[in-house]
Amino acid sequence: MRLPQKNRSIEEAVAHIGDGASIMVGGFGVPGTPFNLIAELVRQGQKDLTIIKNDANEAGMGIDHLLANGRVRKLIVTHLGLNAHAIDLMNRGVIEVEFCAQGILAERIRAGGAGLAGFISDIGIGTELAEGKQMVTLDGSDYVLETALRTDAALIHAERCDGFGNLCFAKTARNFSPLMAMAADCVIVQSRNCLPIGDLDPDAIHTPGPFVDHVVALDQLHKEYAIVRR
Repeated sequence: MRLPQKNRSIEEAVAHIGDGASIMVGGFGVPGTPFNLIAELVRQGQKDLTIIKNDANEAGMGIDHLLANGRVRKLIVTHLGLNAHAIDLMNRGVIEVEFCAQGILAERIRAGGAGLAGFISDIGIGTELAEGKQMVTLDGSDYVLETALRTDAALIHAERCDGFGNLCFAKTARNFSPLMAMAADCVIVQSRNCLPIGDLDPDAIHTPGPFVDHVVALDQLHKEYAIVRR
């Protein structure tokens, strides 16, 4: 059986995302953030987006370009502390922001990829993180019901891949990406190192190709991958 080639141009791949879409974006600060795909999403102009990411990058980088162009309706993140622009938009009510403890965000995504409706946790009880959420009592203890997360699309950066979408990540740039690849209906991957099918060591693959829909082979990485100068 011949495996399908999933290589697409960046324009074609990102065009699968429509207005009003929910999108998971890999990355933890700079490492693992798919800056090229984000830049193309900004260029194409999709709007009214819900973005799920660990953070909103820094002002003038990555997700902040979507915010600056008025494309984001809601953010689901663990923190905004590095992006004063995002904090200002939240405080002025321009965007809706939902905060999650970092481990809870990862587990909500994992649950979505595993086909679960959610899970219970004692994290955040009595704090703003639990406000408005359903409470569950089990064996005399109270828990928060955390709902699973799934999205229309996921944007992911891989260190290496092949044309079928088998992915290898570099060190901490792996972060949320394998979970997000399991929890989105359309998974778009960018990589500078796209190899022929069969050239990746099977034991080195972190995300197998069946989870990936489109592969974008990059000629060069976006300038925002360079070391951030402060």
